[in-house]
Amino acid sequence: MLDKTMIFSLGGDRDDEIKTALTTVYDALQKKGYNPINQIVGYILSEDPTYITTYNNARNIISKIDRDELLEALVKSYLNI
Repeated sequence: MLDKTMIFSLGGDRDDEIKTALTTVYDALQKKGYNPINQIVGYILSEDPTYITTYNNARNIISKIDRDELLEALVKSYLNI
């Protein structure tokens, strides 16, 4: 059984919604003087919301996005697909 590739599928396509949310979070982090990339990566790896500022409702916005969906959107964007 370990010799077969498992298929992972989230279903749905919320890429535009995720991009808007992530842009809002990025901007809020930047305005508060944080390194947005480091903070977002910290959040993704740990799912600890304290990596994200509450400024401009950023923490609430990112917490509404499932991490798996967020990672899928990031990979698709990086690969331009």
